[in-house]
Amino acid sequence: MSDIGFIGLGIMGRPMAANLIKGGHTLYLNSRSGVPRELTAAGGRACASAKEVAQKAEIIILMVPDTPDVEKVLFNDDGVAAGLSRGKTVVDMSSISPIETKRYAKRIADLGCDYVDAPVSGGEVGAKSASLTIMAGASQPAFDRVKPLFDLMGRNVTLVGGVGDGQTCKVCNQIIVALNIEAVSEALVFAARAGADPAKVRQALMGGFAASRILEVHGERMIKRTFDPGFRIELHQKDLNLALAGARAMGVSLPNTAMAQELFNACVAAGGAKWDHSAMVRALEKLANHAVAG
Repeated sequence: MSDIGFIGLGIMGRPMAANLIKGGHTLYLNSRSGVPRELTAAGGRACASAKEVAQKAEIIILMVPDTPDVEKVLFNDDGVAAGLSRGKTVVDMSSISPIETKRYAKRIADLGCDYVDAPVSGGEVGAKSASLTIMAGASQPAFDRVKPLFDLMGRNVTLVGGVGDGQTCKVCNQIIVALNIEAVSEALVFAARAGADPAKVRQALMGGFAASRILEVHGERMIKRTFDPGFRIELHQKDLNLALAGARAMGVSLPNTAMAQELFNACVAAGGAKWDHSAMVRALEKLANHAVAG
């Protein structure tokens, strides 16, 4: 068993850390919102700073919201870098900029340590059930070192390529998820406005070529009006910003990604930054002047 650091214990990080503790590892924990009592009760050890986590652990995992958060956790005066010694491994499981990831990795490598970017997909449900999809960018030896930990948190674990490629893969994931949410939203709004029962339409479509995980899970949310996150709109906005900024830098057009972002923007304008991303349907309902249900 290993001494593992885990920084960032929010909706995703808390159950991910819990699964590592269940796997028999000693966890050193830090979070800006405080370390949850259930993790210390299970054997986790609270630390006062990211620096302390890095001093005590051999592998340090980050799960924080955005690119600036990762930079602060890594490079503040009491950050991870200040507590590292040669041979340790930093694993960033946040979803952040691929470009900045490569820059952070270089700074960590200069300290004699390995860096793995390993963003995840699967949301809170996947984090709790240890069924996350994990997309890693790393050298093969660094990946092999942390793979047993990934197996305690996820089921579909892939080494995509070098450092930064995991984050690129996650951006691709978020493009596909957003556009699928938009497609399911349009279909169910259309069905409801046409007078069909959207629940039965969804049931029928689940047996055909239009079947998808988004139709299964988020289609049900749209019908039942269960928009508690899940995965917050403001976080999906952040990921699409990464996609659109990268596309601009490369001279690539992502027209439907931009459209999905505008629908998220409309939700935020209506007070929905913290709604689940399936609530994109509310923007389309507003345009149609007709709700899927309720």
